[in-house]
Amino acid sequence: MKILLDTHAFLWLITDNKKLSHKAREEFLNEENRLFFSAASLWEMAIKTSLGKLELTPDWPDSIREELAINSVKWLPIEMEHCFRIRSLPFHHRDPFDRILIAQALCENMALMSCDSHFSSYHVDLVW
Repeated sequence: MKILLDTHAFLWLITDNKKLSHKAREEFLNEENRLFFSAASLWEMAIKTSLGKLELTPDWPDSIREELAINSVKWLPIEMEHCFRIRSLPFHHRDPFDRILIAQALCENMALMSCDSHFSSYHVDLVW
């Protein structure tokens, strides 16, 4: 299965946060799954750290690169088709980062690892 990691899921996975569900942890560790991290999540992290809404270590960019490599998580850029897909999404949720993740998951036939309850309204497969 291809799984796109929501920002919080990725952060909880690499910090072994207890908020992460047992099912999510199992799927993350399942070597048959292909895991992806979106450019949108990195963008969200950069904005939130600059606003003081997310506290990470000063070397967090290097840490993110290392964690992606260690865990064989692939980079998912934002493509034009992902942006176009947003036009057809209903407004169950207005967060722009979440909306691009939903569009990416739908375009790329991926499940989305997230605890965000809004995502289920978009008919995207959720792992949680």
